[in-house]
Formats: sequence, C-alpha cells, structure tokens
Amino acid sequence: MRKLLIVLLVVSLLSVGVAQKWPAQLRFVSGPSGGTWFALGGTLAGMWTESVIPMTSGTGGGTANIVTISRGQADIGLTTLSVFNAAVKGIGPFKEPVKGTVLFANLYRQYAYFIMRKDYATKNGVKTLGDVIRKKLPIRFATLTPGTASEFVIRTLFEKGYGVTWSDIKSWGGRVEFASYTDGANLLCDNNLDMFAFQVSRVASVIMDIESRIDVVILPVDEEAIQALANYLGTTKFFIEPGVYKSVTEPVPTVGDYTCLVIRENLPEDLVYKLAEALWNKKDQIAKAFVDMAELNPEEAISQGVPAHPGSVNFWSQLK
Repeated sequence: MRKLLIVLLVVSLLSVGVAQKWPAQLRFVSGPSGGTWFALGGTLAGMWTESVIPMTSGTGGGTANIVTISRGQADIGLTTLSVFNAAVKGIGPFKEPVKGTVLFANLYRQYAYFIMRKDYATKNGVKTLGDVIRKKLPIRFATLTPGTASEFVIRTLFEKGYGVTWSDIKSWGGRVEFASYTDGANLLCDNNLDMFAFQVSRVASVIMDIESRIDVVILPVDEEAIQALANYLGTTKFFIEPGVYKSVTEPVPTVGDYTCLVIRENLPEDLVYKLAEALWNKKDQIAKAFVDMAELNPEEAISQGVPAHPGSVNFWSQLK
C-alpha cells in the first residue's frame, strides 16, 4: 500500500511539473488597427482563451511580428509565408536569419494581382507581366507601401524574376508609387496609374470595386519569373480562376503565397498541439466572419523547407 501511495505521489508531482511548463497566458500580435489581420487576431485570441489558454491580442505587422516573437516579446502572430522564409534566410528586410520563431500553420492563400487598365494593355500590346519589362514601357505603376508583405514580394519578383529594380522602371520614363488599397484603386480608375499590383486573398473587394468602374486585365506572371521567386522565397504558383472577377475568363498563373501563423519555438509541444486542435475544431465558426479561413486544411497547413513547431506538425499530420 505504501509503495502504491509513493507511485501515485510521483505521478501527481510529474503532472504538476508538466502543467507548470505552460505560461499563464500567451500574447498574440496581429496587424495594424482597423485591418483584417487585427480583427482576425482578436477573434483567434478570443477563441483560444475560451478553448485552451488565456491570450491577449495586440497590433503588429507581418515583418515585425516575426522579430517580436523571436525576442520573446510575443508568442504567436500573423505574417505571410514569403516574409517568414525571408526571415529564416536572413534576406530582404532581415539583416540576419531570425531564430526562435517557427511556423504554426498556413491559414489561407494569397495571390499576387497585377491589374492593368485595359486601354493601356491594348495600346501597348501587353499580354503578360513580362511584356512590360521586355518592352521597357514607361509605365505608371504602384504597389503597397514599403514594409508590407505585398511590396516586398512584388519588388522581389521584379528583381529576382525579371532582373529589374524600381530604378530601372524609372529609367525607362516610368513611375513607381506606393499607396493603400483604396488610394491605389482610385489612382488607377482616375487614369493616374497604368498598373496597380498587390497581394490579397482569393476574393478581394478592392478588385471588384476597380472592375465596377473601369475595364482592366489581370496579367499572368511568366513561368520563369514564378519559378525564380519560388527558388528564392519559397513561394509557389497559384491560378486566379474564372468566376470571381469579370475580367478573368481563363485561369491566370501568378505568384502564390499564404497568410500564416508563426509561433515561439520554445512553447511546450502539448500546448501547441492543443492550439492547433482548437483552431481546426473552430474553423467553420471563424470562417463565418472571415471567409478566407475556410481554406485552412491539413494538406497545406505545413510547408516543406521551413522550420515548424513539432506540436503543430504532429497535429496536422494526424489529419492527413
């Protein structure tokens, strides 16, 4: 009987030890106040608070979140897979490889859209993005502001996929500007731009707004450029399919990326497993408010070639 009591006491102490490995709460970093990521971050933090562990949510940004987590100032946050790949390699906005932050899950797809006024495309014989470069057109071009994932990916595509910098475009007599989604759309529609490019999810209201005001074409990205960027940043190729935008009548190949969650590497494996499990169980509920979250699936949740948390890998692999 005494031996049994000793064994039970040891088991009890071990159980307490495991529980103590969990922090009292986790800190989520999302996006700028008022944006989609900010709202999604609040929803995810609330869901995990109810299901797994208390969690706060604050503002952030795709690049900053990776660094904040690596410094132990946050535990989980939003970014894009391309920016995370850059952080792992120490390229782009990262001066050296970032340690201590790993992938938790890819949430939903991001597509690169190159939206050109149809009158400009017709006048200059533009069929693909590469035509702009080969013809050295004096194009009036805009993308999102520096520091955003969109600007980083679009700029890197030009540099690594086509061998062209913003300075090169200017040297042809072109213009490169930076704008918000709303301002860029207005500039394009008011004929102050010829092309506006950015990353966004499959269904984007900004594109529908542009199409309601002017005729546009969404340019395909050349295969060689897609592959060059994939080799450098770990991006992929997606197709913008017909049925969403009236200007798309056949599949348009473009650069594919993911909005993803990254997490602190030294969090307990069982805690991260529970976070992944809760996210999957609540996916349909979250997708009612954030339709893109319906894309979350085990096959795409973990990308090859980037560090991922073993607790997350364990959960998603069990669902395949």
